[in-house]
Amino acid sequence: MTDGIGITRRRWLQGSIALGGLAVATPLGSTLAAEELLKWGPGLTTPATVAGPFYPLLSKPVERDADLTVIAGRKDRAKGQVIHVVGRVLNLKGDLVKGVQVEIWQANAAGRYDHPADPNPAPLDPNFQGYGVVVTDAEGRYRFKTIKPAGYPLTQNSYRAPHIHFELTGRLDRHITQMWFPGEPLNSQDQLLTVLSPRGQQKVTCKLEGPTAGMEPDAQIALWDIVIPNG
Repeated sequence: MTDGIGITRRRWLQGSIALGGLAVATPLGSTLAAEELLKWGPGLTTPATVAGPFYPLLSKPVERDADLTVIAGRKDRAKGQVIHVVGRVLNLKGDLVKGVQVEIWQANAAGRYDHPADPNPAPLDPNFQGYGVVVTDAEGRYRFKTIKPAGYPLTQNSYRAPHIHFELTGRLDRHITQMWFPGEPLNSQDQLLTVLSPRGQQKVTCKLEGPTAGMEPDAQIALWDIVIPNG
């Protein structure tokens, strides 16, 4: 059986992701979630959003790998719930796009960015990398291990829901977007999310699943496919 843009369940079931020294086989639940994300087929990119003020232009960590939970030379792991963010990059034709640079940056488990412009008084986490980068493999797949971020206040009456920033740089496209989490109380207050149509909100919301064998017992898999115009 194929989904709306020609990706087969069998291909997902037989596939695995191995980026940055991390590997995870894709379970059936992930396959079904991916099909659900893409069921309307070609013609709709993942909504673009602003980069925000905390892109680490001057403060990118020395480590720029796929695992944001540990920093070389430090024995402790970052605080918070581990999430494995897994997905594919596709274009509007439904083709899997290899060789796309995928960058992420985010707040830590307390809602604080490691950025000098962040006014949030929440504590920094010295063991959290906060930024990662990978390149999609031959099947268009990417993978990060990170910490679920917390939401944070913008003003006295305005809040950002938990989210992760993404920037994708391909041969033809540069696409900036954000990924949100389902069921978060702050989602209804996040103006960058609520400004989108219901369909757009679905496109930027990941699907959460439980851990597979070998993962941390309390970890989650955040499955999120990203559609860019060309590649």
